Amino acid sequence: MKKSILIGLAVFIVLLLSLIALPFIFKDKIAARIDREISNSINAQVYFDINKVSLSIFKRFPHISATMEQIGIIGNPPFQNDTLIHMDRFQVDFNLRSIIFDDFPTLTGIHVDGGSVYVKVLEDGRANYDITYPTEEEVESNFRMAVDLIEVQGVDFIYNDRELDYFMALGNVKAEGRGDFTLDVYDLPLQAEALIAEITYEGTNYLRNKNFKGETNLHVDMQQMKFAFGDGDFAINDFFFDLYGYVALPEEGIDFDLNFEGKDNTFKSILSLVPGMYTDNFGRLNTSGSMNFQGFFRGMYSETSFPSFDVGLKIVDGFFQYPDLPRPVSEVKIDMRVKNETDNLDNTSIQIPVFSMNFGSNPISGNFTLANLVSYDMEGALKGRLNLEELTSIFPIEGTTLKGLLDVDANAKGRYDSVAQIIPAINAQLFLSNAYIKNKDYPAPIEKLNVSAKIQNNTGRMNDFLVDLSQFGFDLEDESISGRLKIADFSLLNWDGAVQGTVDLGKMLAIFPMDNIIMEGKVMADLSTKGSYKDVEEGRYNRLDTRGNIALSKFYFTSNDLPQGVRIHEAQAEFSPDRINLSKFDSRVGQSPLQATGFLSNYLNFVLKENEVLKGQLSLNSSRFDVNEWMTSGEESSELEVIQLPENIDFSMTVAVAEVIYDNLNLKEVRGTLNLKEGVLSFRDAGMRALGGQITMNGAYDPRDLTAPKFDFRLNLSNLSIPLAFESFNTVKAFAPVAQHLTGNFNTNINFSGILGQDMMPVLSSLNAEGLLRVAEAAYRNSRLLETITGLTQLNETNTIQFRNVSIPIEIKNGVMDVRPFDVRLWDYQANIQGSTGFDGTINYLINMQVPAGRFGEQANTLLATISGTQANASTLIPVALNLGGTYNSPRISLAGGQSIENLLTTALRSRLSAEKENIQEQVTQQFRAAEDSIKRELQLKAEMAQDSVKKEAERKVEEVKGKAVEEAKSLLKGVLRPRPAKPDTTKKNDN
Repeated sequence: MKKSILIGLAVFIVLLLSLIALPFIFKDKIAARIDREISNSINAQVYFDINKVSLSIFKRFPHISATMEQIGIIGNPPFQNDTLIHMDRFQVDFNLRSIIFDDFPTLTGIHVDGGSVYVKVLEDGRANYDITYPTEEEVESNFRMAVDLIEVQGVDFIYNDRELDYFMALGNVKAEGRGDFTLDVYDLPLQAEALIAEITYEGTNYLRNKNFKGETNLHVDMQQMKFAFGDGDFAINDFFFDLYGYVALPEEGIDFDLNFEGKDNTFKSILSLVPGMYTDNFGRLNTSGSMNFQGFFRGMYSETSFPSFDVGLKIVDGFFQYPDLPRPVSEVKIDMRVKNETDNLDNTSIQIPVFSMNFGSNPISGNFTLANLVSYDMEGALKGRLNLEELTSIFPIEGTTLKGLLDVDANAKGRYDSVAQIIPAINAQLFLSNAYIKNKDYPAPIEKLNVSAKIQNNTGRMNDFLVDLSQFGFDLEDESISGRLKIADFSLLNWDGAVQGTVDLGKMLAIFPMDNIIMEGKVMADLSTKGSYKDVEEGRYNRLDTRGNIALSKFYFTSNDLPQGVRIHEAQAEFSPDRINLSKFDSRVGQSPLQATGFLSNYLNFVLKENEVLKGQLSLNSSRFDVNEWMTSGEESSELEVIQLPENIDFSMTVAVAEVIYDNLNLKEVRGTLNLKEGVLSFRDAGMRALGGQITMNGAYDPRDLTAPKFDFRLNLSNLSIPLAFESFNTVKAFAPVAQHLTGNFNTNINFSGILGQDMMPVLSSLNAEGLLRVAEAAYRNSRLLETITGLTQLNETNTIQFRNVSIPIEIKNGVMDVRPFDVRLWDYQANIQGSTGFDGTINYLINMQVPAGRFGEQANTLLATISGTQANASTLIPVALNLGGTYNSPRISLAGGQSIENLLTTALRSRLSAEKENIQEQVTQQFRAAEDSIKRELQLKAEMAQDSVKKEAERKVEEVKGKAVEEAKSLLKGVLRPRPAKPDTTKKNDN
């Protein structure tokens, strides 16, 4: 007996050790197979660390589980900056027997714990989830599928379809499904929950910040592509409903047969869907009343048909009251039905025969009926009174006091037909009398707030339509504002209105606070306007009469986006039908004083119609303007970004600024005329004193293609300091590094064009320029280049060269500066220089000098003495040719042809002795130009590659701007959901 126990125990230990050892034995095999399968099936960048794949037999015995952490997929262009999938932890299960005995592993389970999915579809239909190989390249997977469990925990999901203008963001998605996925027909018990952060379609938001839960038995028929919902429970917040029926995917369209109905719901359930109601205190809300919700969605959805539907909601005796407040909302009764019995959406009807409730002691009731979406036959009414003081005892409005009465009495009946000029007969009146608003953060209230408005159309004809806001006004600390507005004739939209009074912006901000904003100052207005929108459409602006004036005094504004602040001491604008005149504008933007005058024309057309151009002129003056202040935020620098200019503004500006601080430049007497038209900013006679001289500029900045904004300038630079130009301009540093060791001034007329990077700096590889550089007098000293030249040639010269009256013709094309041959004296020697500098800092120059033989010292005298019969002497000119390569700070200098200085002297002297006609320097020059052509071709290829890289980066940044809604959704998800450790950008990229 004891022996049997020991044998059994030994067998158990062996089995246990085998189970523990199996993952280690087969780890390399499984990891390699995973890596190979990913490479064969996914055409995208997959990142993970193959060395961090862990295996276990105990997680889901008898299956063996492989777990990877921080794995994800990054799309290919144009989605190279979008992470399609990231998983904090990803586990796949395999059939153990298939690992040990079969050639192909069998996949049995998938588990995801933490991560995100970002699906993106561009306007042209390209999608970032299209990452499988085309059919002709497809490699058959060797995995066998027998999945019976899928688990997802804590995944954020964003779907951004720009083609359909549809956006959905889900947070903390949890789901679990169990079934035999290998069968054609199977049942799938499914559980899921998520935060519906946002669902928006064509600019309309349908759901936001709602909690979803669901549990159902999904019957899957893969042969017919039919998915049927069995009994299940679904909930959005506290609203519970059942969904049953099926969704099928035939060859064309989608076939629906879905039924839904409320499940164990009360009036409190529907309240949980009302924005602002579903808070932490929702569970304490005192409610009663019954609710019934049911309907169906049935038929084919395709390009030509829409499913029929019938949705009904009924609430009886609804009641709710906040636990700490004295008054309820009671006797809530709503009966609503939306239906369409055909396959044409235009036949939709809406019926709300009952709508009523009591706000405290004040009843509100109404009804509405819409026959269809073709003739728009409708009938409706709304009537009631609200005591604003009672609202604060019904809803928790902390720190605010309200008073006044709001009366509404409206009814409408008829049809809307724009062609027949018919609208429903309407009689609506709204009165807000003696209202009072006081906020705890500001002791002074808004008083005597009165609004009297009516909408009338007794005949149903558009020309009898009237909106009369006969009275609007309020008082705030002895300052009042009042106005009126009347709109008549729905087809012509004739208006007649006026507003006058004073508003203290600081007081208004105290009553209605806005986060991180400081604002103060007074607005004084006296405006009247009269006209017709028909006249606006047809351009008859002489019939429009808008006149008056607006004044602003002691205004100050600052916010997180504008930390520098703007202060307007005084501003005055006068309105007339054809223009707005800015007669005075005295301000300080940040620390820079700024004055302006000017006018705007065509402003009514610009405001009231699309694709109209706002025209105007503006004169700007300042004693000192600090641009750097607008390039930084707090202590952190903000990079310059490409500025997109509006294409519907035609504006001319004259600028006169005594001093401008920009980056490390101090610009004096800045002046010129700027014209903005069709999205292009042109400069005319723009000038300034800078860098010790005068700069005059004409040209244009064209950012219409945000990925490659262009510039084209004609510059006249007079008496500019060479060292200051080197310190200030990156183009000088790149193409004229020799300026680092030059003192003196220069003049030039140069045409300069190219594209700008996203930091608003010129892309060196794109530059094109042509001009003549003139240097009256300069000194070149203390250069490693000079030291290398004197050391190579053995000339005993100083490390300083003086230049006088030098003219250098230059041309920059595709990022290569070509210096055409020019004569200059180096030390006391006549010289000729030519060559090029690349945008990447490389140099390639040829220097031809004529050096007297005696300047080479003893070796030249010895050679002269040994060569019999020579007519050469110490003053005989020896041609010396130098090749300069490498970079300016790390030059490679050699004697042309590669000979030593001794060989050069011997060859030159014997050449004279034998009376050879061959010009040594001409030979060297031809060899240099042949080599230079090859170098330029290589530089041009590098320039094209660099420009392509800049273009892709620009496209990425432009795409980032378009994706702001996605970033906002991601921020919302981060704020609502539990924080998780940040994932790394990549761990390993598998590009096989």
